[in-house]
Amino acid sequence: MQFFLDSAHVKEIAYAIDAFNIDGVTTNPRHIQASGKPFMAVIREIAKLVEGTSKTVSVEVNPHFMTYEEMLPEAEKLAAISPNFVIKLQCVEPAFKVIEALAKKDIRVNCTLIFSAMQALQAMRSGAYYISPFIGWKETNGEEIRSFIEDIVTIRDNYDFDSQIIVAAVRNARQVVDSAVAAADIVTAGLAVYQEGFQHP
Repeated sequence: MQFFLDSAHVKEIAYAIDAFNIDGVTTNPRHIQASGKPFMAVIREIAKLVEGTSKTVSVEVNPHFMTYEEMLPEAEKLAAISPNFVIKLQCVEPAFKVIEALAKKDIRVNCTLIFSAMQALQAMRSGAYYISPFIGWKETNGEEIRSFIEDIVTIRDNYDFDSQIIVAAVRNARQVVDSAVAAADIVTAGLAVYQEGFQHP
């Protein structure tokens, strides 16, 4: 299993790369806003940290964009900044057409905010490189998450889709372990989740 860091704090990312060789990074506009720096400045700094490696950085298209005509050019612009960038798109119906168009141009997409196996299936059919089911909110609302992840993994394997599964909105080490047991490819979590999980009790 790969560990991705869910962060836009450059020093935090650099620390995670050095301390435990984090495999990749996921960002979102909220993280970048919290850094106090302009969006483009932050993603360019992160790009430099992973330059020359196979580590990917998921960079999100403006979440207020809800049409093909808005999402596609923004995705292409972001992808051109770094070969390490994977473009994050919310799992909404217009995004599926964008994913297909980007895949034809060899631009990788992380389809995020997935809350059902049906959404995951369509994202895989569309050619998403990463599928990001969100589990934190589901578990908080009393839903069982391991079977949710297992269903997505089974669908992927049944039909030989190439998508990798990133379990997102991970809030504790138990959820990391549940994701690993369910055979997800990747988890993405904040630095504190990893550090607390690594601690000797």
